[in-house]
Amino acid sequence: MRVWVNGGLLDDPESAAITVSDHGLTVGDGVFEAVKIVDDQPFALTRHLERLQRSARGLGLPEVDDATVREGIKAVLADGGLALGRLRITYTGGPAPMGSGRGDAPPTLIVAAAPMTAWPPTASVATVPWPRNERGALAGLKTTSYAENVVALAEAKRRGAGEAVFANLAGHLCEGTGSNVFYVVDGELRTPTLASGCLAGVTRALILEWVGGREVDEPIEVVDEASEVFLASTTRDVQAVARWDDRELPAPGPVTADALATWRRREPELLGA
Repeated sequence: MRVWVNGGLLDDPESAAITVSDHGLTVGDGVFEAVKIVDDQPFALTRHLERLQRSARGLGLPEVDDATVREGIKAVLADGGLALGRLRITYTGGPAPMGSGRGDAPPTLIVAAAPMTAWPPTASVATVPWPRNERGALAGLKTTSYAENVVALAEAKRRGAGEAVFANLAGHLCEGTGSNVFYVVDGELRTPTLASGCLAGVTRALILEWVGGREVDEPIEVVDEASEVFLASTTRDVQAVARWDDRELPAPGPVTADALATWRRREPELLGA
C-alpha cells in the first residue's frame, strides 16, 4: 500500500498520519471515493472526482482542489505494479473540537492505493430489515459514515450472503451496502431511481449509458418477480446474483451476460480518463 496525506507520501503507510481529533475519525465527517485501478491506470477518474466534489458540497465541506487530488494519485501510482487495485480518496472536515461542531483547521486529504482481489463472478444477497432514509441529510452522498453498512453486511454474512440490500422508508428497493442493484422483469432491465436514496454509482450510470435500462421505484418485493439480478459497483463491475435470500437465480442470465460483455468491451475507453 502507498499512502499520500496532505501533500506528501508516507514512508510507513501504517504509521500515524492524522490527528486523533480529525473530524472524519471522531464523527465520520468526511467523504470518499473508491476508484478501480487497471494496469496502473484509474478507471473513470474524472467521474469519481466530480462525485467527490458533489459529496463534499452536500456535506458542507470546502471545495476539493482537483489538481491537489490528482497530485496525490500520481504519487501513489508512481511505482507501478498494480495490475488490479483500489484507489481510495478520503476528504474529511479536518481537526476539530470533540463533538459535532467543526473547527477552523483545513480539511484532511488522503489518497491511498493498494492491490485488490477481483470479486467472484456471482454473489448471494440478503435483504436486511433496516431501511435507507431517502429523505435524510446524507441521502445519495458517499460519506465516511458507513457504520450502518457495517452492521447490515455483518447480518448478511451471518445468513451466508456476501451483500446486504436495503429497502427505503417507502418500502422501495434501494441499494446494497456497496452496490447498486439491477434486475430484469418481463425482459426489461430496471434499477431504482436516485430519488430512492441510492448512491449515484459511477458504474450504475455507465451501465445505463452503455446497456440501457429503466429507472423506476418499485416495492422491494419486485425482486420476487425478477428473472435475473445483478449488482454494479466500482470494484464489482457487473456481478450476477445467484441467490437472493432463499431464492435461486440464473447467474448470469442473458441480460446480465450481455451487460457484462458490453462492460468488458467498453471499459478501456475510460482507463486513465
